Amino acid sequence: MLGTFTLFLIGCNDMKEQPKFKPLDPSPFFSDGRSARTPVADTVARGELHLDEALYSGKVNGKDVETFPFPVTAAVLARGRERYDIFCAVCHGRTGDGQGMIVKRGFPAPPSYQIERLEKAPVGHFFDVMTNGYGKMYSYSDRIPMNDRWAIIAYIRALQLSQDASISQLPLEDRAELEKVR
Repeated sequence: MLGTFTLFLIGCNDMKEQPKFKPLDPSPFFSDGRSARTPVADTVARGELHLDEALYSGKVNGKDVETFPFPVTAAVLARGRERYDIFCAVCHGRTGDGQGMIVKRGFPAPPSYQIERLEKAPVGHFFDVMTNGYGKMYSYSDRIPMNDRWAIIAYIRALQLSQDASISQLPLEDRAELEKVR
């Protein structure tokens, strides 16, 4: 029993003294003298294989995509509204008119989503702006996850449609609900 325990302790001591290199330590083992090795060509980190170009960049062959890379559902719109209210409304306003709280405090106004240029802009344009920034707007790629950016864009499209919508465009049950409110 004592012998087994002694061997166990000796084994632990050997594990404490493992040969290793810290990052960027020199190494006589490799001909270039570096311990850090260059990754094999075309190596992709786990979780970073972005096969769907439209989903991850908002572009296909360098051009902004015109359509969403996944179906827009009520849940996507609800998430988009929530994220828009958190990240975008402070500048762009709750209705997308470009009159958010920072504008009321003297900062420059962003463009309204109701202008013709942005109403006609492909959805990939909005994804690119959120991802890379544009003008005075900085990149939100490290603050807003990719799927949330797409959800925000869906909500922006809903805001754009809501400003010029007429009651005749609504389904009958929604019209009836509005008539009750009047």
